Amino acid sequence: MSSTVLITIISLSTLGLLAAIVLFFVARKFKVYEDPRIDQVEEALPGANCGGCGFAGCRNFAEALVKAESFEGLNCPVGGSDTMKSAAEILGRVAPEVEPRVAVVRCNGTPEHSPRTNSYDGAPNCTIAHSVYGGETGCSYGCLGLGECVDACDFDAMYMDSVTELPVIIDDNCVACGACVRACPRDIIELRKKSKKERKIYVCCVNEDKGGPARKACKVACIGCGKCQQVCEFDAITIANNLAFIDSDKCKFCRKCEPVCPTGAILELNFPPRKPKEEKEAKVEA
Repeated sequence: MSSTVLITIISLSTLGLLAAIVLFFVARKFKVYEDPRIDQVEEALPGANCGGCGFAGCRNFAEALVKAESFEGLNCPVGGSDTMKSAAEILGRVAPEVEPRVAVVRCNGTPEHSPRTNSYDGAPNCTIAHSVYGGETGCSYGCLGLGECVDACDFDAMYMDSVTELPVIIDDNCVACGACVRACPRDIIELRKKSKKERKIYVCCVNEDKGGPARKACKVACIGCGKCQQVCEFDAITIANNLAFIDSDKCKFCRKCEPVCPTGAILELNFPPRKPKEEKEAKVEA
């Protein structure tokens, strides 16, 4: 072996060794410490990476939990209270009870209630359709029926009904991750408090037009008359922008609002049938 080759090998080896030493000390100098509890908390999370917690993924949520002084305002909707309790045990904290939620579609603009006035011939995407025109009906607030919310759901909790042309929520599968809420460009999907036996009372309308135009566009539109608000004893109903809204956290299911709604905009789901008025009066007299 010539001296030139030998010198070259020795020089390169020396340079490599020096570079390794420099990199070693630089790495030690700028080393970022990561709390080992982050890995433990991440393992306790469901790993759905759905963003329902408000963070980019489970890893980011785990980091937030470790850094937070308390769990107030932090919740994993997919894992629920059990997951949050497990994370709290790892960190030696207490996880507050968070009531489970479920998604509801606040639109009842079926072909029966809201006749189609035109036909959309474009990209099958709600966001695109919303940006270019008002919709196939006279209501510019209602569901576009293109299923972007269904595509956004990772838990098979939604499907498009071919008859109503509206999305349907499967309560047993819904984890309240909020992906469908974020996907809907018209904000017609809401996360409401989940109650026993899947019972719900809510205003199934988001039309903010005045009563006449709203009713013309859809037979079951809310006209903002305020009759429901007048009979509510729990301050659960508010009227704003010609539209009634029922707060699921305040609603006590007294069921007084639905009968007084003149348009049928308020829906009651999974309740037992109401007793006939005559039967009620007979019991009072007895």
